[in-house]
Amino acid sequence: MNKADIVNRIATGTGLTKVETEAVVEGFIASIIEAMREGNHIEIRGFGTFKVKKRAPRLARNPRTGESVPVPATFTPTFKPSRELRDAVNADLQSKKKSD
Repeated sequence: MNKADIVNRIATGTGLTKVETEAVVEGFIASIIEAMREGNHIEIRGFGTFKVKKRAPRLARNPRTGESVPVPATFTPTFKPSRELRDAVNADLQSKKKSD
């Protein structure tokens, strides 16, 4: 599923036009990105939490030469699904698996 599929589903379910729905989806994504760029975390109850984690600097190894290469610290966006989301996905997929 891609962004266009999400826009189509929301537009069909809400009665909004695809153009209006696309603007809302784009705004939602932009808001999450902006908050994460500021170092904030976003919690959407019943869905999950978006956070930025700092990865410590480390030494890696070039597999071709065996030379040690320093890797600087980086910030990585992460998503942790809520228990409700995990349970819903697991229950639905388990029931589909049993019916197969």
